[in-house]
Amino acid sequence: MSADNQPNTTNLLITGPPGIGKTTLIKALAEALKDRQPVGFYTSEVREHGVRKGFELVSLTRKRGMLAHIEIDSPYRIGKYRVDIDGFDDFLDGINFATPGPSLVIIDEIGKMECLSARFRDILTEILDSDRQLIATIAIKGTDLIEQIKHRDDVALFEITRRNRTRLVAEILNSVKTR
Repeated sequence: MSADNQPNTTNLLITGPPGIGKTTLIKALAEALKDRQPVGFYTSEVREHGVRKGFELVSLTRKRGMLAHIEIDSPYRIGKYRVDIDGFDDFLDGINFATPGPSLVIIDEIGKMECLSARFRDILTEILDSDRQLIATIAIKGTDLIEQIKHRDDVALFEITRRNRTRLVAEILNSVKTR
């Protein structure tokens, strides 16, 4: 998959298998676009003794929160991870998505864990339906919502691979700058 260069494409989504470099790519894009003062967040693995135990959230202003961990108490589960929906919602409330100023939103990731949160789904829908530009990573497979988002007319979908991941930063930045 590659981006459609349609003039109405305001939402740029990056997909690919786990571990391919989606978060690394989104962090590079956030840094390259910092003059646009984007709002949003990325995820970071929580590792203990080299073993992945969960996922931490990091806002673009460096605020941190826990998304999921194998040892937290939560009724919400994706695989071996328990998802802290209340903590995620509190984290989201600390990001100023609704202010009129930010014209660029960066989210890593639109995935199964994140989509468990009604607050996240509402924020995401609002952003997608606005005139703000979204750059986000999205699960390669997922819920109906994930599939619906991928097939919107205003979405360009980029698939990151080992072969294209170094040049994809420039390709996406070119798409952002032409909007």
